[in-house]
Amino acid sequence: MTAQRTFRIAAIPADGVGIEVVAAGRAVLDALATASHGRFAFDWQEFPWGCGYHAEHGRMMAEDGLDQLADFDAIYFGAVGWPTVPDHVSLWGLRLRICQSFDQWANVRPVEFLPGIRSPLRKADDTDLGWVVVRENSEGEYAGFGGRNFGGRGDRGEVAVQSAVFTEVGCERIIRFAFDLARTRSRRKVSSVTKSNAQQYGMVLWDDVFARVATDYPDVETESVLVDAMAAKFVLRPEDLSVVVASNLNADILSDLGSALAGSLGLAASANLNPERRFPSMFEPVHGSAPDIAGQGICNPLGAIGSAALMLEHLGLPDEAKAVQHAVAVTTGSGTRTRDVGGTAGTEDVTAAVIDNLAG
Repeated sequence: MTAQRTFRIAAIPADGVGIEVVAAGRAVLDALATASHGRFAFDWQEFPWGCGYHAEHGRMMAEDGLDQLADFDAIYFGAVGWPTVPDHVSLWGLRLRICQSFDQWANVRPVEFLPGIRSPLRKADDTDLGWVVVRENSEGEYAGFGGRNFGGRGDRGEVAVQSAVFTEVGCERIIRFAFDLARTRSRRKVSSVTKSNAQQYGMVLWDDVFARVATDYPDVETESVLVDAMAAKFVLRPEDLSVVVASNLNADILSDLGSALAGSLGLAASANLNPERRFPSMFEPVHGSAPDIAGQGICNPLGAIGSAALMLEHLGLPDEAKAVQHAVAVTTGSGTRTRDVGGTAGTEDVTAAVIDNLAG
């Protein structure tokens, strides 16, 4: 039987546990496609890029890699990094190259508290918690502007300059994205995060744009919070959060904090979106390549499986996305969990349980 719709997906497992979790996510998606009885299918093409590729070729991805990826419906990414390659080389050579070249300017990172997962927050025991961090993903502190110079001066004479770049266009599009997302949630609220008391140019521009855009969304509650105060709020008043929008660096840090509060970075999913769909979007777990446990079959696949659910939603399959999210919740709630969240199950055990629970 020929599928009514076949989605072409580029899989880039990359390094370490990325290989294991991408395999897990693919198994879940393929099981979902099989159960659709021909409504949709996935045509996978796997690319061998990463630190292993760098060892052979001196680069993290093929020279024409972006051209190879451009026509796919989506990119499913694992994790990048290995001790043999400096982190800034591996990150900029693969993940950030894809994100910036494909203008994946909206990074969406849900913070979800799953049943059966113990949070370090006592408040999570009796309070319904969950919010979304929206990260500006194209400029800000990770724009890549700067350099190192004066190395010839001798001992301790070198100078490094790293410039954060904020544009009005970049600020406005991510802030509007956050407001539009807030309108889809039960709590219509956007919390803008900056450090504009100390960074008086770029982040004051962000604050000004946020105030202007907010007037177009009178139905959405707003607040502007300094990043250090927001870090405290994540811990002390998380029930007051719905959509949190912040710059590249601040949202990166805050989303990791949110995932830790939910129980583990291994649970955290993310989407790197090009909302205009001029380029493919990329979906990946938030965690790193974890060289210390790679290849042992004990890593948590739920961040990657959650990212697969975000990909399904992006591809126009919202019911299937909800089915995956439900299966994940049933799996954790029934006690099938990896070691990082207090369980004893392996990667394949958790994956198989999610697949079994898809029909539930």
